[in-house]
Formats: sequence, C-alpha cells, structure tokens
Amino acid sequence: MDELYYTSIDLLKHLIATPSTSRNEEEAASIIVDFLSSNGHIPRRHGNNVWAIAPGYNNSLPTILLNSHIDTVKPVDGWSLDPYAPTIDASERLFGLGSNDAGASVVSLLAAFIYMSDKKRNYNLIILTSCEEEISGKAGIESAIPLLPPIDVAIVGEPTDMQPAIAEKGLMVLDGEITGKSGHAARNEGINAIYETLPIIDTLRNLKFDKESPTLGPVKISVTQIQAGTQHNVIPDICKIVVDVRTTDAYNNLETLELIRNAVPKCLLTPRSTRLNSSKISPHHPIVKRMKLLGATPFGSPTLSDQALMPWQSVKLGPGSSSRSHTANEFIYLTEIRHAIETYIKLLDGLTL
Repeated sequence: MDELYYTSIDLLKHLIATPSTSRNEEEAASIIVDFLSSNGHIPRRHGNNVWAIAPGYNNSLPTILLNSHIDTVKPVDGWSLDPYAPTIDASERLFGLGSNDAGASVVSLLAAFIYMSDKKRNYNLIILTSCEEEISGKAGIESAIPLLPPIDVAIVGEPTDMQPAIAEKGLMVLDGEITGKSGHAARNEGINAIYETLPIIDTLRNLKFDKESPTLGPVKISVTQIQAGTQHNVIPDICKIVVDVRTTDAYNNLETLELIRNAVPKCLLTPRSTRLNSSKISPHHPIVKRMKLLGATPFGSPTLSDQALMPWQSVKLGPGSSSRSHTANEFIYLTEIRHAIETYIKLLDGLTL
C-alpha cells in the first residue's frame, strides 16, 4: 500500500507539471501510457483517451470500468503559486492545477487498478483515462466508448469527498430569440423585443414541472446571458438570451426541452446539444450497498461529468472536494489520496456483481 501511495503522489506531480488543458492532453496521455506499460499492462490509446484491460478478461463475466479525466480547465486569475509547479505545504496539501479535479482520482484509480489486476475477481476490470471532459468534447470518452468491450457499470473518479454520487444532473444550453418590431425610440412606435423578453425571463425563472427527482430535486433553469439593440435611439426588434438548464432523471433532455418550449411559446429556443443527459444508479446496486457498508452516504450531484455520456450505469466517487475545482491555488490533501486508494481497493476486493 505504501508503495502504491508514493508512486501515486509522484505520478500526480508529473501530471500537474504537464499542462493538459482540454484538447491539449497529448503529453499527459503519453504519461499514462508509460505508467501503465511500466507496471506490466498493455495500454490502448485513441486520441488522448488511454485504457487498459486487467489480465484474465472473460466474456462471460460482468465488466467494471474505472474512469477519470486527464484534462484541466485553464488556470483562473488569482493563482499566487505557479499552477504547473506541484508544491506541498506543511499541512500536506499538494497544490497544482488539476490536483483536485481530477488528478487525485486518476492516480488513485490507477493504483487500485494495478492492485486489483493481481487479485482474483469475479468480474473484468478496465481503467480508462479520458480527455476533453471539462468541455464535454466529442474527442473525449464518447469517441472511445465504441472501442471498449461491453461495460456493466462504471466508477467515475471526480472530487466527491469519497461519498458516492448515485445521480448527476445533465445539461442543456439553449439559445433563445424573441422578436419585436423596430422603430424610433423618440416616437410611440415599434414593439420593444426587450420588453417582450421580460415576462419570458420571469416565466423561466419560476418554471416548475410536475415531476421532481427524489435524488436531484427540481430541474434548474437559469437565464445567464442577454443581448439586444443596435443603438440608443432604435427600438430593438430582436432580443437574444442564453438559458442554462440543469436536467434531472425525472425527464430526459428532449422531454425537458419540450416542456420549456410549451411554457414560453413566444421564444424560439434552439438547443446547442441534447446529448448530456442526467445519469443515475440504483441505490440497491452492489457498489452502492458496499459503499454504505464502508460508512459512505449516497447523494445527488449537481455537477456534470463524463457520466452524462455513458450508456451504462455509473457512480461518481473520488477524493477531494468539488468546491476546490476550478479555483485558484487548487489543492488536494495527501491523506485524501491514501484514503481514496484504500477505499477503492476495499470496494473492489471481493465485490460481487
């Protein structure tokens, strides 16, 4: 265990020191390839997605996928440290971009994969480190899924304080357009598209649906951008809005879109994508039941991950705190990594699907 832990810390330092913002993960992917190879595994690579299959694969057995992502967001303003210089302070916090989201999960899952590869299992085990997660890019996990063997369930490494997220909200971004009629601002003429938009925004702000997810709560709708007008003395004939919709398992994205359109018929709504659906796993699934036995508390997550693109059941579980993600001076406690490795192994060792 100590060897796994120290190896994981060294690997995380290497990843932090290697810039890997979304669509620029080539070097980080190569690091994962080298790491798996040096530990006796045969890595496969598609773009910047890297995976390996544990020895003893058997088509008649169920398959567990371990997954986390190697890409990061761009460093925000406010870093007082070099985001690409891994630094450990007196409190044993490891600072660096991607340390919490999701480098700690990547290295902890890799450690558990290496450990469990030599163990007797009644399931197949695959590790996949994916790219472009932070932007839900099409070259990410979505492009690797068709190349994988059939998967029954996935454990997705994201910062959840090692509590299992058994449901996750999906996402739709909608572009809305409301029309009026242009005219001179000094005269009582025209139809102001901004004024036409105000009741629509109010409707969206207060919109409630009949069904509500018992785990994730209500669908969350937020108008986040608005644009209208060409100059001060012209009544605007078009007002454009952007709507952020966090969907739940009560409705799929297409159903949610139809409900919103029915609520604001005077607004032309066009989705940028409907592919990022909400996800969930049964609270009675063996993985969830085993996590409960280990003292964990299942919850519903408001944040998006690669779960949204997985066609199989998945649970989100990883070291670190979501509140540290995408922040200046991002960090992970070293003790969180040790605890994660131990917990992943306890979860997987002897698990029966």
